[in-house]
Amino acid sequence: MEGNLNMVGYGLAAIGPGVGIGLIFAAYIAGVARQPEARGTLQGIAILGFALAEALAIIGIGLAFAL
Repeated sequence: MEGNLNMVGYGLAAIGPGVGIGLIFAAYIAGVARQPEARGTLQGIAILGFALAEALAIIGIGLAFAL
């Protein structure tokens, strides 16, 4: 029963990074729409933010399997 509860907990915890990634790319699209010449700078920041938010989800799935 414990393994199943870990996966339910991870499923609920994965909502945070999912929302975060959506907000990161929404801000990126809005920034590029306002200033197209800043696309290169904003793209690097958006990819870094995506990687950090996705790392939280990967750490969470690792802990769900480990515990």
